[in-house]
Amino acid sequence: MSQRPPHFLPYQGSKRLLAPQILAALGDRRFRRIYEPFAGSGAVTLAAAHRSLADAFVLGDSLRSLADLWRQVLTDPAVLAQGYERLWHAQELDRDGHFLSIRAEFNQSANPAALLYLLARCAKNAPRFNQSGAFNQAEDRRRRGVHPARLTPQLMQVAALLQGRCEVRDGDFADQLRDAGPDDLAYLDPPYEGTSVGRDRRYHQGLNRERLVAELQHLIDRKVPFLLSYDGRTGDRRYGEPLPERLGLRRLELHAGRSSQATLAGRVEWTVESLYVSGGM
Repeated sequence: MSQRPPHFLPYQGSKRLLAPQILAALGDRRFRRIYEPFAGSGAVTLAAAHRSLADAFVLGDSLRSLADLWRQVLTDPAVLAQGYERLWHAQELDRDGHFLSIRAEFNQSANPAALLYLLARCAKNAPRFNQSGAFNQAEDRRRRGVHPARLTPQLMQVAALLQGRCEVRDGDFADQLRDAGPDDLAYLDPPYEGTSVGRDRRYHQGLNRERLVAELQHLIDRKVPFLLSYDGRTGDRRYGEPLPERLGLRRLELHAGRSSQATLAGRVEWTVESLYVSGGM
């Protein structure tokens, strides 16, 4: 077995590099199911599956088109890879208009291969969707996206790792967790308070802090163990305030390295993310 879990989505904010620190909070505990309802790139699920930390996994996202992309990864990765390869090679025929054409196509059809291409080519690897789920990020003109010869085996490895033991859901995160119990684990990575309210809205759906706290209390009342990545800081700038002490959560600080956003702006800043661990773990 490879020393590193497979991955295929180049996603800004992905927890791929932080996954070992996140899973270290679990000690040697193993679970019936691990839920990741804010899946994105599914980095924590893939790392947990790679280490066989659960019998089964539930991946989900409020964005249905992203959930559908995951469904095709698990059910027909070869067709997805072929669709991506066709779009990737076609960009050589129309370097100026191809990305915008595929973006328009995806916003009409929600085609998973089109979404995969947009994720690979979008600016700063930072996908942006409006509130109706339409992709609205610009392209990165400095690069062409992951070459199909590299992406195809990554898709196959992800599919092989999760096939037969992973369910994909979409919709509200609390609904996705409706059947979680004390033998399961929920890993929650919602939009940070400082990036989903006010003028800086990067996600098609934000999450109200009061709603998050209420749902965390519901998990606690049901004795569902969870890990939560929520607030953090970059340099002197904080993203949200610590969660209420009454929840009884243990707060760890994970060093996430240099801020990519600050680097792009010509600054050197370091990012620290908070990981909240529910009681009993």
